[in-house]
Amino acid sequence: MIKVLNVAEKPSVAKSVATILSRNQLRVRDGRSRYNKIFEFNYSINGQQCHMLVTSVTGHLMEVEFEDRFRKWHSCDPADLYTAPIRKYVPEDKLDIKRTLEEEARRCHWLVLWLDCDREGENIAFEVMAVCKGVNRNLTIRRARFSALIERDIHEAAQNLIAPNQWFSDAVDARQEIDLRIGASFTRFQTMLLRDRFVIDSAQDDRNLVLSYGPCQFPTLGFVVERYWEIQSHEPEEFWTINCTHRSDEGLASFSWMRGHLFDYTSSVILYEMCVEEPTATVTKVQQQEKLKYPPYPLSTIELEKRASRYFRMSSEQTMKVAEDLYQAGFISYPRTETDSFSSRTDLHTIVQEHQEHPVWGSYAQRLLDPGAGLWRNPSSGGHDDKAHPPIHPTKFSSGESRWSQDHHRLYELVVRHFLACVSQPAVGAETVVEIDIAGERFSASGRVILAKNYLDVYRFESWGDSMIPTYVQGQQFIPTTLTLDSGVTRPPPLLSEADLLSCMDKAGIGTDATMHDHIKKLLDRFYVTKDANTRFSPTNLGEALVMGYDDMGYELWKPNLRSLMEYDMKEVSMGNKSKAEVLATCLQQMKACFLDAKVNKVKLLEAMAIFFNRSDRSNGDDSSVLGENVRPCGLCQEANMVLRKNRDGNFMVGCSGFPQCRNAVWLPGPVLEATITNNICNSCTPGPVYLIQFKFRQLEIPPGFNVNHLGCIGGCDETLRQLIEICGTGSRVQARGRPPTTTPSNGPPTSTPSNPQRSNSRQAPCIYCYQTGHASTDCPSRISATRHVQSHGMNQQNGESSIPCSTCGTSCVLRTANTANNRGRKFYSCSSQACNFFVWEDNLNNGSAPRSAPRPNISNSASNPSRRGGRGRGVQNAGRAADVTFVSATGEPISGRRCFVCGDPSHFANACPSRGS
Repeated sequence: MIKVLNVAEKPSVAKSVATILSRNQLRVRDGRSRYNKIFEFNYSINGQQCHMLVTSVTGHLMEVEFEDRFRKWHSCDPADLYTAPIRKYVPEDKLDIKRTLEEEARRCHWLVLWLDCDREGENIAFEVMAVCKGVNRNLTIRRARFSALIERDIHEAAQNLIAPNQWFSDAVDARQEIDLRIGASFTRFQTMLLRDRFVIDSAQDDRNLVLSYGPCQFPTLGFVVERYWEIQSHEPEEFWTINCTHRSDEGLASFSWMRGHLFDYTSSVILYEMCVEEPTATVTKVQQQEKLKYPPYPLSTIELEKRASRYFRMSSEQTMKVAEDLYQAGFISYPRTETDSFSSRTDLHTIVQEHQEHPVWGSYAQRLLDPGAGLWRNPSSGGHDDKAHPPIHPTKFSSGESRWSQDHHRLYELVVRHFLACVSQPAVGAETVVEIDIAGERFSASGRVILAKNYLDVYRFESWGDSMIPTYVQGQQFIPTTLTLDSGVTRPPPLLSEADLLSCMDKAGIGTDATMHDHIKKLLDRFYVTKDANTRFSPTNLGEALVMGYDDMGYELWKPNLRSLMEYDMKEVSMGNKSKAEVLATCLQQMKACFLDAKVNKVKLLEAMAIFFNRSDRSNGDDSSVLGENVRPCGLCQEANMVLRKNRDGNFMVGCSGFPQCRNAVWLPGPVLEATITNNICNSCTPGPVYLIQFKFRQLEIPPGFNVNHLGCIGGCDETLRQLIEICGTGSRVQARGRPPTTTPSNGPPTSTPSNPQRSNSRQAPCIYCYQTGHASTDCPSRISATRHVQSHGMNQQNGESSIPCSTCGTSCVLRTANTANNRGRKFYSCSSQACNFFVWEDNLNNGSAPRSAPRPNISNSASNPSRRGGRGRGVQNAGRAADVTFVSATGEPISGRRCFVCGDPSHFANACPSRGS
């Protein structure tokens, strides 16, 4: 009789396999490890009688690590880790498992590997093979492939053994070595660089803090930080839309403007007035059509994690833990799969039959199997097949186990309902779309009636509601019940939810279906991100500082591109298209170059950390040269150098590198956009040398007559810098990357508010005149500049005409006279430049009102354009009265809180306002 050693990945799987193959007729004994039992029984494999011994490992049997002389952090330059020798060994806590395998392998003829059927499982299989073949080179080695711990799958796998896949194992070996070398080098580099220099109060004991870097972990952090920056830098823009409603005996219909909305106020008012003057609506189109809502594709791992997060707010880590429990107990198929299409060999009807007796969804399963009901539909294919496992589906009936937690019940229900929905007909609805025309403007409304819910009867997680509208016929005319011009503001996207983050990782190829939840957990464990009650992620100060530092270096180490290429190469190895050695050489050469450049540019990391954290007393104080470029020796402490810095708001200053012992600082003008130290030396200022700085200013924030580019000295001799500081101050009103302001000592370098583990989400409301944060509406620079214009306007010296300077481009604006019907004879100033569109009435100027400087209506504007400094459409003049502009209905009936936009009287239309003719 042949002796066969069977090895599973976990003790519970070994027990399930042995119980199924032996039909519960087995003997159990202890191995060297008390957690990994040995099950013995007789079994026939393809007619050959075998004595089976089934035992297990506990995940990976071996670890990859550097040789001892490279393992201590200060033993070598981190750059040496890209070529340092590594070894794969069995750690101390798994030596008992290794001894069990060796003892049993010596007495066996065959080795059958029952590891999980993915790349990671294949690599563990080769680790087991290495141990067993080390003591018995004559072993015949076979691999069992299975997807569920049920009798059908296990017996089929035992009778159809295959050879192990070397390519799958090589891909994992390559990934382990790449992750070890990159992760260890960057982790040591940034931890040793930053830990002792800053008080990082997100950790209880920052002396033992490890600032880890992972090739998958950091791009995942990048997604969170990038979305946070997008939200912080969002500039709200006001827009206008026309809304129309019509009430009849059958109900109320709400019509939406088919233009959507406009950002130009004047254009919106003109179109609205046209509709008010000719309010009769004509039905131009009535379309009725059948609409289908299709059921979801079969369930993959990523989709399971996303839906569990969305429906139950269950973390991806908890989802996989519960799914693993259900799999090991035989209730669902293998939960780590990229496949979202069933093969033709899967007996779908049998799976449904097992659920006919369920007290909740059993009646639906019976309808599915009834040919007369017509509910059955073969599932659609999502287009992914990992060739290893089918989609996740139920493998055993249960109406609820007593030992299950609420999460077990919910996840099992999701898997079953999802499967039943996949084999069901789509929901059917009848949709009616009505389009109307008012004075040439088109509006539409739609309604829907559900004809057959089909899969929605069982898939309670999705809905498709009715929305009734009255009956209309083409050519019908009516007067709208209400016709209003409403305003709104653009809003930033929300923070990433866990489902969103998983989608980003999946789309970019970061991690695998089996590891994505681990990368998210590491970000939380390392305190790089926090997750709120709605499962939405925000970066901590530490996470944001690290990403900012690498971003300022100019390298996209926090972007997914590099890791995506690595994952692609690993897939090529698993398919046999590339060798492990080839991929290792390419990836490590590329990442070593990035690492060496990061070391050279480490000042960027230090500057980013200085924005968020205070300096630590443990810092040895000899790193002044790397805090910033030296500008001059410090004349106050006469020990350290003055260095160029950029504070949290994006403002530049020159401060002593001996801070906090020395608080000498020179603040630079707020409009500075860029500042670069040159090799030129000032001939006047002492103590020297004092290096000149090349400045670039924001054109819209400096007065007329000043150049955008300026080579200046901070030693005190530069009259241009002195005047700009006097006029503009030392703080920009546009914050860098949308981050909140920094607390700044009056006589020292910038400091930040200590990191708070739960980041405050409070945001200052934007100014109602210029839409910027950082100042109150009463202190808006645009309003102040209006007063300056009142004070500065006078006579044009060349021709004697009255003129004022344009607030945008500085061009002289001549006094003109209006000749329109409504404003004939009224005086105004306007800029001759087509780019800025500066305009102000003379009587408004005398009253202290702000001039208008807005883009022209035909100029395309983008909400995300970072160079914008004001609102879109009406500009700063009209932005101040946006809250007061309201309207009446088309029938003349005043709408609550609305009034004529010309004179404010709610008793008449704007087009009928007496003031229009005056």
